[in-house]
Amino acid sequence: MTTSRRQFLQFTLAAAALTACAPGMRAASGDGRAASKKKILVLGGTGFLGPAVVAAAQARGHTLTLFNRGKTRPELFPDVEKLQGDRDPNKGEGLKALEGRSFDAVIDNSGYYPRMVGASASLLAPNVGQYIFISSGSAYAKNDTPGADETAATATLADPTVESMGKNFENYGGLKRACEVAVEKALPGRTTIIRPGYIVGPEDRTDRFTYFPWRYDQGGEMLAPGSPSDPLQIIDVRDLAEWLVLLVEGNTTGVFNAVGPDKPWSMGELFTACKEITGKDTKLIWVSGEFLQKNGEDGEGALPIWAPAFGAYAGMHRRSNARAVQAGLKFRSPAVTTRDTLEWFKSQPEERRSKLRGGLPPEREAELLSLWAKAQQGTPVAPATQGG
Repeated sequence: MTTSRRQFLQFTLAAAALTACAPGMRAASGDGRAASKKKILVLGGTGFLGPAVVAAAQARGHTLTLFNRGKTRPELFPDVEKLQGDRDPNKGEGLKALEGRSFDAVIDNSGYYPRMVGASASLLAPNVGQYIFISSGSAYAKNDTPGADETAATATLADPTVESMGKNFENYGGLKRACEVAVEKALPGRTTIIRPGYIVGPEDRTDRFTYFPWRYDQGGEMLAPGSPSDPLQIIDVRDLAEWLVLLVEGNTTGVFNAVGPDKPWSMGELFTACKEITGKDTKLIWVSGEFLQKNGEDGEGALPIWAPAFGAYAGMHRRSNARAVQAGLKFRSPAVTTRDTLEWFKSQPEERRSKLRGGLPPEREAELLSLWAKAQQGTPVAPATQGG
């Protein structure tokens, strides 16, 4: 699918919003902790979303166990039980560490291939009450319909046995959907499928969202993609993590689009927030979506998160989140997310800040702005080479 590459890198706490419970969810105790403690297994747990889930669950008094290879930030959470193995049952000890273990719920945020996800789901099925699988908005076949909900058509695989994302990650969406099917087959009636859009916030190692406030803070002339009214859907990793814990507490099942914020947001509002946060008067040069598409920046190039608000991308930042909101998903202000993300990034070492992992390189931005200026003057120009 056309958006798979853009969404492949997404995989994304305070307890402030946890005092109000949606119908079917268990109430919290007076100190903000859950009335009933749960044993939660996290498959992964040390990347981006995982640590946020651990923090949210611990704040509610739950018991955590992490299962992973022990290669990514193994120093995290010294007070949490850690089991080591591999999602692929054919590698090393595989899933052996999980054999005979029982949990109230599993949160799987590290599943990409249906054979492996099916293996963990089948192994755990007899001894767990609920299996939450973190899928992706890429599991949908298309992104051209504003307001599409969880009933929209899903992606498929030409070869259901493939275990490669493909050269351009063209298999990503179909693989995520196949993982969903594997979980549902192993635990019918006990599955919760979460399809996030762009997970953002502090600790986001992709820099996809971070690029915009960071670049704005640098000042000068900045390329602003599309128009101020172009929609933008993001979800703060802390909001997503807190909600996942609520889903465990309420044993809530079903399929949910985890996109936000609660009210439609836009690229213009993002830059307004950037101005208020930074105090800078960065000069925004709005470059049309049609021009960016013509010059190789349609969501598959260097510009992160933004997508043309028309054609095949018309619904990409306009998915319905009504079902998730009904199930208790709450959102902090996206301006707060923007502020916290920039503050976090500015606190990183210079070496980290100097190697932005998302967004337009300065030379590519300058190239596009130059071509745009010539186009506005009516000067014939050749399309720019695709950068990033």
